[in-house]
Amino acid sequence: MHPAPDDTVVIEAWLSEFPFPDFLEPIRERAREFEKAHPGHRINIRGFSYQELPDAIARAAAAGRAPAIATYYAGASQLARDARAQDGSPLFVSVEKAVAGRTEILGEAVVLDDFLPGVREYYTVDGDFATMPLTLSTMLLYANTTVLRRAGVAAAPRTWEDTTAACEAVARLADGPRHGIAWPVDGKFLQHAVAQQGAPLADAGNGRHGRATRIDLASDAVKAYVDWWRGLHRAGHYLHTGVQEDWAGTFRAFADQEVALRLSSSFDANYMVRAAAAAGFDIEVGVLPRNGALPCAGNWIGGDSLWLADGLDEATRDGALAFMQYLNSPRAAAAWHKASGSAPATYGCIALLEEEGWFDAHPHHRATSEQLELRAGPPEAHGAVLGAFHAVQIVFMAAMEEILAEGADPDARLARATAEAQGHLDAYNAYALGTGPETPDCLTVRI
Repeated sequence: MHPAPDDTVVIEAWLSEFPFPDFLEPIRERAREFEKAHPGHRINIRGFSYQELPDAIARAAAAGRAPAIATYYAGASQLARDARAQDGSPLFVSVEKAVAGRTEILGEAVVLDDFLPGVREYYTVDGDFATMPLTLSTMLLYANTTVLRRAGVAAAPRTWEDTTAACEAVARLADGPRHGIAWPVDGKFLQHAVAQQGAPLADAGNGRHGRATRIDLASDAVKAYVDWWRGLHRAGHYLHTGVQEDWAGTFRAFADQEVALRLSSSFDANYMVRAAAAAGFDIEVGVLPRNGALPCAGNWIGGDSLWLADGLDEATRDGALAFMQYLNSPRAAAAWHKASGSAPATYGCIALLEEEGWFDAHPHHRATSEQLELRAGPPEAHGAVLGAFHAVQIVFMAAMEEILAEGADPDARLARATAEAQGHLDAYNAYALGTGPETPDCLTVRI
């Protein structure tokens, strides 16, 4: 890249790379468009593995070379909150604070108020819309409706109770799938189930009103989910592959019609629909089943979001903010959805896709917006913000594996998991507050 002229506003943007071919190329195209629309601005995009980016940012900040814009995986938001500039001050500033009530920046419409409320609430920390989504996903249900119709199930299930009933109906088929349902043993499903029930995983408003210092993996909401999951498994309805985080194995089970239902990420929609077409069965994509005794309070959200560095000069700050608004403008966000499968997160983007006939041609993408609109509150229910989140997820997955595979007592095993997770959170907080060492778990991020 040629050096920028002295009067050019150069905006460094360090973005997450995910394991998909040319993942960031559409964003680089948007950057080139932005530069043409805003002469005198250059957007330098650097891609990093989402796992390595928090550490790269921390080391750059310590050397006084932090980027103006950086993305963090949704589960690593606490790392962004705790990131520090060279002088020890917080590295990032709330996007809402930086926008400061403006309706446009450099001619780009501010879209903060256009986000779906559940998305805005998910990324609200300490009372502010802290960070703007870039890539977004959530959990959904995928149903083989050819099998469900044969089993007499008229509609894809929307609650745990409906799901159990559908699995029982499938089990009665003489030549049906061996199991009713599959999903990976993965902590993100726990997060979503707890959010749906409106329960916290941590204190301090689920880590959204200050630092989370206590975690609970043995709450009534966790136990309700584990009991339902365990019951499906003990009845022979749930396919347990024996491999943690077995996204590939559960995908194959659905594609090969070994199960009629699968829970998975919204990012899987295109792959699941293609697999169903190749195998010759009908598919419906629906919302993630929830505890039918309660309204859906909130949702787990995956993907990553854009954080804005504090202390930038005015020209760089406003250029960065304008680019962030541009990336979430209806046209740019719609293009990103089509290219990556990222969920539409603003009403403007959804309206444009509807107007273009996108959802009519690709109805399997409608469910994501419906899922994200299911949020009875409180806002804190949307998911925890806490340190060492990946280590916490591993603790839960190990516990769930023992409950499913070894018949471990759920109450005792979840109590033990809570103690183990608390140890990881305590170690992280000591590191973040400067009273303890950096452990291998402190900066570890994984989807």
